[in-house]
Amino acid sequence: MSQLTILGAGSYGTALAMVLAPRYERLVLWSFEQELAGQMQAHRENKKYLDGFRLPPNVQVVWSLADALQQADIVLGAVPSMHVRAVFSNALPYLTPSAPIVSATKGVERGTSLRMSEVIAAVTRPKFPAQLAVLSGPSFAKELARGEPTLVAASSVDAALAERVQREFSGPTFRIYTNTDPIGTELGGALKNVIAIAAGVCSGLGLGSNAMAGLLTRGLAELTRLAVSLGAQASTLSGLAGLGDLILTCTGDLSRNRRVGLELAKGRTLAEIQEGMHMVAEGVENTYSAVELARRQRVSMPIAETMYAIFEQGKSPHDALRELMEREPGAEL
Repeated sequence: MSQLTILGAGSYGTALAMVLAPRYERLVLWSFEQELAGQMQAHRENKKYLDGFRLPPNVQVVWSLADALQQADIVLGAVPSMHVRAVFSNALPYLTPSAPIVSATKGVERGTSLRMSEVIAAVTRPKFPAQLAVLSGPSFAKELARGEPTLVAASSVDAALAERVQREFSGPTFRIYTNTDPIGTELGGALKNVIAIAAGVCSGLGLGSNAMAGLLTRGLAELTRLAVSLGAQASTLSGLAGLGDLILTCTGDLSRNRRVGLELAKGRTLAEIQEGMHMVAEGVENTYSAVELARRQRVSMPIAETMYAIFEQGKSPHDALRELMEREPGAEL
């Protein structure tokens, strides 16, 4: 392949650049921060977001979207969900119909309730109908950068495009499976972040394995209910982008969303926690989006509603979880 352009030089975008660089003659990594782009290009390392990993020689780090996209054969988006619309709007003059766009951002846009691929489609539609795929699954950036085995899913309504992503991105440590259900793939990746914050709260309050197993199981039921109501296939939520990512993010020590829950359990406010983090925990924004979607679809999501009450109403994590347990019991299925 000739050139892959990755939009977003955070920890995940940088890790993807490292694992995908051997597949391309040239890989261009775009950073929103001009100073960071200069530092990375000069020192061959992302000291701000992924310290300790050297960039491959064929990775070029740039700040100009024009420079990043002018020769791109395929574009991979890895910017935080709240910036996707702005970044792709600014990139639109340099995007071409011939270059497929793969979204690796896990989120739902607050206010519009659009998935990331839908946001990109809305931005590009006035100029051309974009070829869109999504990439999601259990993948911590540091483990990906270390070359540890990682399995994810590539999804598109165009099966041939999903297979192209699989063919071009797969390698010795990065195994990709395909499906044609981007709705389930994207919602699984976004909504599991909400459950991960709740998992951090449970751990932080000293609750045991029984509680954690119950939370993950009912969390999966919640996100499956909502995704299916929006047209997803239930089986997708049992795969890498659903159950796989849920397990990783709820239990892994590298999970930023789980860390937010741990800090909430200590009595810290959400504002205090976010102020001390230089990387985005998508689950916070996704909690609001999940509640918006669930209310619109009239789908019950008590765990998401509980996290929303902690964020928006200042409810203590202990009281919120007690109320969650004291809800009227119902049938499991």
